[in-house]
Amino acid sequence: QVHLVESGGGLVQAGGSLRLSCAASGLTFSTYGMGWFRQAPGKEREFVTAISWADDSTHYADSVKGRFTVSRDNAKNMVYLQMNSVKPEDTAVYYCAARRWITALAMGIKDLRMDAWGQGTQVTVSS
Repeated sequence: QVHLVESGGGLVQAGGSLRLSCAASGLTFSTYGMGWFRQAPGKEREFVTAISWADDSTHYADSVKGRFTVSRDNAKNMVYLQMNSVKPEDTAVYYCAARRWITALAMGIKDLRMDAWGQGTQVTVSS
């Protein structure tokens, strides 16, 4: 059974940086596309970024492009989200997701079923 655990959330001032981590277990990690999603209070969960299983290609939501960077370490079964120049509108619960044999671009398809989700980590950006 695939298990994802996020960490690294917290309170950060606008303009600051934060690094989220997602530890994966119960899967052949290198065969999974990995993504980050977020859900703000009163809003639907939205795609943030993803990284492909095959070639580490990446895809970003327009709202985070140029500020956030996704990366993965297949040796450690980890995926990371480096968040720079954060804004108050980045405040949300951030979720890690996994789906096998999927590209980063495809993970951005709305309502696409994922194989697994993490429990989420809260990120709060103060102005």
